[in-house]
Amino acid sequence: MGAKNLDVVITVIAVILVVLVWIMLYDSNRFVVRHYLLRDQRIKKPVKAVVLADLHNKRYGKENERLLQAIDEIRPDMILIAGDILTAKPKASLETAVDLLTKLAGKYPIYYGNGNHEHRLKLYPENYGDMAERYEEALQKIGIRRLVNEHTVLEESGICIYGSEIDKLYYKRFGIQPMDPEYLKSLLGQPSAEKYTILIAHNPDYFPKYADWGADLVLAGHVHGGMVRVPIWGKGVVSPNVRLFPKYDGGEFTLGKTRMLLSRGLGMHTIPIRLFNPGEVLEVDLLPGGEEAGGSDEGK
Repeated sequence: MGAKNLDVVITVIAVILVVLVWIMLYDSNRFVVRHYLLRDQRIKKPVKAVVLADLHNKRYGKENERLLQAIDEIRPDMILIAGDILTAKPKASLETAVDLLTKLAGKYPIYYGNGNHEHRLKLYPENYGDMAERYEEALQKIGIRRLVNEHTVLEESGICIYGSEIDKLYYKRFGIQPMDPEYLKSLLGQPSAEKYTILIAHNPDYFPKYADWGADLVLAGHVHGGMVRVPIWGKGVVSPNVRLFPKYDGGEFTLGKTRMLLSRGLGMHTIPIRLFNPGEVLEVDLLPGGEEAGGSDEGK
């Protein structure tokens, strides 16, 4: 290859790298609102939910004003949190998470399921000090009750919401740990067939187990959309568990009668990359009647 051709190749590579970095910075600071519509005969009246996951202390504008505005425009009946609103990091501030939740709790009912980062705060006080206790106290003060292997029933709408917190071994890197068929039942009990059952389950890898347990709708996160999504193909490249092209990376999945809505999350941690993969807020309409589902998105 001549010197002139080499210069051309280097220039092309440099331009591509600059474009990719620009897209990464752009995608890391924006989010889309993705809408889903689900119907079930057991739902007694329409309910609109916003689902948030994997914020990881990210701010969209001053005091998260862009995120708050987008949620207010949706006008939800409730907010469901699918974990990792904060990042488990020694001496990290809780301010971003608590400030956002305080503003939201003043307007909307919030049902909070833990992710592995909230769980980690409790497991390793030698690393995180009293962060778990301070966070729990802050949530209680603003009226948010976390569903830690518990459930709450919304009688007027015919909906039952469970929040699961599975053992840390199910978050190990480089593979998926087998889960005993009775494990979820031992944590959560058995769901009622008379209610529409929503399971907030941060880790999507165990979707088949959630379906076997009896969930009608699973709300998950954790995978951050695969961090980098391949254009056109649309597949996420790598999961936080360091697995390439994870089966469950983002979007809607169906297994039997069970649907899973897997949020691509809003923030980042450790490896702060989002490429062709903006953050995501889920708007979910739960309606009485026959089955129907769909998705659309709007950039913010």
